[in-house]
Amino acid sequence: MKFTLKSAMIGVMALGISAGAAMSQEVTLRFQHFISPKGSVPKFFMQPWADKILEESGGRLKIEIYPAMQLGGKPPALYDQIRDGVIDGGWAIPAYTPGRFPEAEAFELPFMTSMSAEASSKAAWDYTAKYMGERFGDVHLIAVHVHGPGVIHKKGDPITSIADFNGLKLRGPSRQANKLLEAVGATPVGMPVPAFPEALSKGIVDGGVIPWEIVPPMKVHELADSHTQIGGDRALYNTYFIWAMNKDAYDALPDDLKAIIDNNSGVETSGWAGKAMDDGDDLGEKVVRERGNKIVTLDDGVVAELRAIGDKLTADWIAEVTSKGLDGAAMVADAQALVAKYSDE
Repeated sequence: MKFTLKSAMIGVMALGISAGAAMSQEVTLRFQHFISPKGSVPKFFMQPWADKILEESGGRLKIEIYPAMQLGGKPPALYDQIRDGVIDGGWAIPAYTPGRFPEAEAFELPFMTSMSAEASSKAAWDYTAKYMGERFGDVHLIAVHVHGPGVIHKKGDPITSIADFNGLKLRGPSRQANKLLEAVGATPVGMPVPAFPEALSKGIVDGGVIPWEIVPPMKVHELADSHTQIGGDRALYNTYFIWAMNKDAYDALPDDLKAIIDNNSGVETSGWAGKAMDDGDDLGEKVVRERGNKIVTLDDGVVAELRAIGDKLTADWIAEVTSKGLDGAAMVADAQALVAKYSDE
């Protein structure tokens, strides 16, 4: 009996040590993105998010952020790097692999999103939860977001009418943005954003569309002469982003560390990422104005013309995805309703 009791006590003590070891487990995860650490999302969202995870875990869960593809690969490979465990997590743009994530394109349609990236990103999270759970089932999604309203940057005089697009070679980020540029008479040139400054400096493109926030980190204001903003309450175009983890990396975490990731995921975290874009837009536009570059805002008549073109492209997209078995009309209606819901809060 004494031996049995002693053995039991030793077993209990061993279990206590094992539980304590599990609770004190320290984990380091490597996340990667494709832009400068000076960009607004790395500066105002990614690093603060990582710092918050570290603090809430008592220093047990560390997220290392690697900018500018320092861990290797090209921006279009980021989703697969996350899925395959090449990295533990990262920031990816589904549009960089056209046709693979068709549902996400609803938030990239012309005039879909509001002028608030924070509000539209919350809408994007709810939309994603309804329509893209299976599509993103091979990663662990933390947040989704969009950027601000987007601006047309170019060499020479600013665009002030639809006719001004004719013949221009303009960089676009996505299939839908490129369709819009083509519809207004430009020649779209698709490329990831890190390639835009060199293409502009070498004359490969005459300009392109990017939001204000990324202009200073990429020195686009030093290469472009003019910048055209879109008036009204909806953005000309947008780009859909994800912040995600490798599923195995998430599943391997102790439950208490999983809970910390979970508490820093979802609709509010998506809004945080969007707000980083909004804050960056304010700073980016200020830098460009201080430089003295020409900035114009399209008048209401031109915006109305663009919106009519956008409506046609949206109808075309609904028909296209519906032919592939998706409910395009429902996705557009839900996206519009969610953007309106969060924008009116």
